[in-house]
Amino acid sequence: MATSLPVERYLNEGIAALRRGDATRGRALLSAIESDPRALFPLAFACGALRDEAGARRALQRLLGLQPDHIPALIMMGDLATQTDQRGAAAYYQAAIANAAGQRDALPPELQADLERAAGFIAATSRDYEAFLHDHLAASGIRLSPATRRVEHAIDLLTGKIEIFVQRPSSFYFPGLPQIGFFDRSQFDWLPALEAATGDIQAELHAVMARDWDFPPYVATPADRPPPPNPLRDDPSWGAFHLLRAGAPVAGNAERCPATMAALAATPMPRIDQRAPMALFSLLKPGTHITPHHGMLNTRLIVHLPLITAPECGLRVGAETRGWTLGEALVFDDSIEHEAWNRGDTTRVVLLFAIWRPELTEPEREALSVLFGAVEAFVDQG
Repeated sequence: MATSLPVERYLNEGIAALRRGDATRGRALLSAIESDPRALFPLAFACGALRDEAGARRALQRLLGLQPDHIPALIMMGDLATQTDQRGAAAYYQAAIANAAGQRDALPPELQADLERAAGFIAATSRDYEAFLHDHLAASGIRLSPATRRVEHAIDLLTGKIEIFVQRPSSFYFPGLPQIGFFDRSQFDWLPALEAATGDIQAELHAVMARDWDFPPYVATPADRPPPPNPLRDDPSWGAFHLLRAGAPVAGNAERCPATMAALAATPMPRIDQRAPMALFSLLKPGTHITPHHGMLNTRLIVHLPLITAPECGLRVGAETRGWTLGEALVFDDSIEHEAWNRGDTTRVVLLFAIWRPELTEPEREALSVLFGAVEAFVDQG
């Protein structure tokens, strides 16, 4: 072959040969100009058609060294690895999918189909990998149970079954606290007494709702601040009947619920001037969706005591979703991304309040109480 021919001619004739199905001539032409990055992907295609996997890999590796976000090259590398290296193939496919994010609809249909195929391979490989790990543990005499829940969680993260969710409070972050979505109820020795009062609390709620069926919106537009970017702002579909607010009983509400107030008094709620405790009946009407969001602080946990439950309701915190069972409290970290919904046809109501995180020491709680009080004082001063 005469190497004096222009590069453009080699490139055009090589691609034309591939389109005619002449992979041998295509490879010969494109190999002569493989120093040109434009020749590398069609060269890899030609090598693949001729079952020259080593040649295809060499061309693709050179191309990805120059253009690591080349989606077709990443997919082809994944294709070449599927028979001998499943995890390697999945890694190339994942890189292709990541690089396609945000431009998927603009890609050619055949490339979109390749990405769908890659996603299917990743899912199947993850299932195989998960089963292999569980089988290996079982063969060693280890059975996953509530006592090893964190090991199971780690496997779910390792295999891509769930995402990693971490604390991202919108206002204040306290370092060094465990990243836990839902807390084990056995950690709180005061919970059984609260749950035992469910009937009395529920009776007071029903009395309130008999007179005030519509609660004020949980998210309201403040008079002196920008409107919060919440789709349920000023919408009573997510309603709140406050019992304790800004550190004090809400006049006209708290007096109507003495049993509820007595039960709350026995819980480890923060007590911070003009800030805490806080407690309310939280109402979620049918068809309402509280979209994913993060709470303000990671120094507290939120407690839900279900009082009126409804089917097709759920609360997702991080990667885990739970429903509400009458009288069985849920304790969770609302600084981790969470959302809730009521897809049923009846209203759901919980008693909602905040408690200190159990990991915080008494000196830390004392210092945080002073710190948060200073925040309020600075706001008032401003």
